[in-house]
This record gives sequence, C-alpha cells and structure tokens, in this order.
Amino acid sequence: MGRFRSLRPPPLVVLLLVLSPWLPLGAGDSLPTESRFVNSCIQARKKCQADPACKAAYQQLESCSSSLSTLLPLEGSSMSADCTEAAQQLRNSSLIGCTCYRRMKHQTTCLNIYWTVHPARSLGDYELDVSPYEDTVTSKPWKMNLRKLDMLKSDSDLCLRLATLCTLNSKCDRLRKAYGEACSGARCQRHLCLARLRSFFEKAAESHAQALLLCPCRPEDVGCGERRRNTIAPSCALPSEVPNCLDLRSFCRADPLCRSRLMDFQTHCHPMDIRGTCATEQSKCLRAYVGLIGTSMTPNFISKFNASVALSCTCRGSGNLQDECEQLERSFSQNPCLTEAIAAKMHFHRQLFFQNPVDSSFSVVQHKNPSPAWRPQPRLPVLFFFIFTLVLLQTLGLNCSLLWDDSEPNKSVTSTLFKKAELRVLRQLRKTFPSPGRLVFPSPHPL
Repeated sequence: MGRFRSLRPPPLVVLLLVLSPWLPLGAGDSLPTESRFVNSCIQARKKCQADPACKAAYQQLESCSSSLSTLLPLEGSSMSADCTEAAQQLRNSSLIGCTCYRRMKHQTTCLNIYWTVHPARSLGDYELDVSPYEDTVTSKPWKMNLRKLDMLKSDSDLCLRLATLCTLNSKCDRLRKAYGEACSGARCQRHLCLARLRSFFEKAAESHAQALLLCPCRPEDVGCGERRRNTIAPSCALPSEVPNCLDLRSFCRADPLCRSRLMDFQTHCHPMDIRGTCATEQSKCLRAYVGLIGTSMTPNFISKFNASVALSCTCRGSGNLQDECEQLERSFSQNPCLTEAIAAKMHFHRQLFFQNPVDSSFSVVQHKNPSPAWRPQPRLPVLFFFIFTLVLLQTLGLNCSLLWDDSEPNKSVTSTLFKKAELRVLRQLRKTFPSPGRLVFPSPHPL
C-alpha cells in the first residue's frame, strides 16, 4: 500500500486574509439592478404587495393614475374621494419615499410606479414635483491614449478629436453608429432616432458621451461648431414643425420617462435666487441635461457660432400663458446654472489636450458624488468561486496522492497537473482583483 501522509488543510483562512482588502470593491461594470439599491420603487412595491391594506391602496391609485398623472399639485382638490383616501393610506408606506436610478434595469417600470404614487407625495402639502431619480452614478477614471489621435492633422478641431476617441472605443462607436443610421437623411424615423439617441447617452461611457456632445470650439471655427450642433442629428431628432413650448411640455408630461427627465432637469439645474445660485453641483445639472436628449424635450445648440442651447419650440400663440411659456423657454436658453456647467465641461475637455506632451497617455478622475442610497456590492460570488475552486483542486490533489505509491510515476504527473491548475486560478484571481500594491498569494502546498 502507498504511504499515507498527514492531510494539511487548504490555506483557506490565509487566502481570505490576503484578499480581505479587496472585499469592499464595487461590482464591475454591469448595469445596476434593483436589488443593489435602497428602496427603489420596484422593491418598495414588492414590500407593499405583502401588506393587504397597502396592496389595495396601491391598486386603487393605479386605477386613478390615468387622470391623476396630468394633475398639478395645486389641483389635488379635484381628486376623487377614493383616490384621496388611497393616497392617504400610502403616505406611511415604503412607497412614499421610493426613487429610481439611472441606467437601472426595468427603469420604465420603476418610473411608472413612482408617478402612480406621486399624487400621495403631494397630497395635503402641495409639494412641487421633484426628480424621481436618486443620483447614484459616480465618475470613473477616463483612461485614454492621445497617441491614437496621431492619424489626425495637428490642426484638427477638438470636436473631431473627441469624436475620434469615441470611434476608437468599440462600445461608443457601435452605439453612435446605431443612432447615426436611425437618424440619417431619407431613412429618418423620428421615434426610432430618439430611442437610439437615448440608448447612446444611457449606455455609452459618460465621459465619451459628454465629450462628444460638449466639445469645445474656437469662436471663429464654424466647422467645429456645426459638427457639435449636428451631434444629435437635429434634422431628424427635432420636430419638423416648431411646436408651442407649453404643448411640448404637456406632451412630455404624458410620458413617464420624459416627465421624469424634465423633473430631474428642473431639480438640478434650477437657479435658487436672482444671483444665480444653483440648486446642486454642475455634474448633476449636466447629467440631467444630457438625460433629456432623446425625449420630446430634446434641447440642442441653437447656432454653430456659440455654445448657447435652447428647446426647439416657440411661445407664439400662448395667450394668457405667455409668461409661463417664456419662463419654460428661459430655463434652457438663459439658465446661468446650465450655462456655467456646459462652459466648465468644455473647459475640462479643452484641458485634456494641453497636458504634458511627454506623457500623452493619462487618466483623468473627475469629481465623484457618492450617494448613500447606493451601496456598491462586493464581488463576493466571484471571490467565493475562486476560493472554492482552489479548495477543490487541493482536496482532489490530496485524495489522489493517497491512491498512488510514491514510487509510481502517475503520482508525479497528477501532482504537476493540479499545481498547474491552481496556478491558473491564482493568476485569474490577480486579474479579477487588481491592486496597486504587490499581491502575495499562498503557494499551493506540495502533494
């Protein structure tokens, strides 16, 4: 019989201690899902449905939503008695404070729930509409190699350079081509064009999307200004006949997604006083502005000569609502918060090309605004998969060592195979959980 040697336990504890600094890492680049957020409207509805009273009240509000969705807060008195009672019952439920998140899966479902419950939020205290979005997107380092732009002429305008960076990124290029095809010339179908535009600005990396949209141009460079203005294919994306701005807003409010993006813009790009003090920081305002592109309220640059933006609408024929219409129009064309945010972002993009010429490969990290409502989940499933694989390999190796005598050549072959397998797992583990410092993993123990 072969000689038995004492079984050494796999170094699981040692491995966990070595990997402990990597446990808090966020979960990759996948789209956020409802379960990763605190009190998303989808999760809140699931909780509500577990309570018979809450479930009945929510179902009652759902039946009222067709008439309530277009009501302004001050018109709450016109709600039916049943709708008012249902809204009162939901004021203490988890639904009342629920929110939705950008780039989340099932975003439309979440927004429908939010606007179903929204009359309950404003009942009794005339609360103004607020953004249904919780700000959760944090900026990632934008790594790029400007040597890739050597193919361009040295005097190429910055809009062309930034567009080339999108072309050199496979995902950005694919999404850009998709909306370019849908919005081009005679094949233009406006509803499809707007859907593809939304898809681009939601799925492309925020750094690439904003660089493409908000590229800086010299005042005398008309070609650059025209390229910037044509980024969203205005000939197809914007209405062929200029509508009244209030009619455009009414059409937008009838759509939960457009209504949500408009409320998000009004929440984050709203000047608080006559001095132009802004409600939130510039990054939130820009994110809200970009979120409107691809909706019926799509704004754009009004000219190839400057960076002023406006809605594609008019206030002619507004009658007694002329002042209200002009106020809506000015919230884009004369909004100091939006103007300053766009100017700051264009300045940032201009500075990218005035770095140290010796180092044309660099990484830019913009201001992060983490929200306590979003809790990045660790990569525990991946980590446990690696650990389980290592433990299984080592256990199988130990068991195989009991079947072969030391003199048999098979044992040497088996030992080599298991060592190679363990090393492959450890190499993949280092790639999945990178560290700026040096990692030392426990070596596989000898068989």
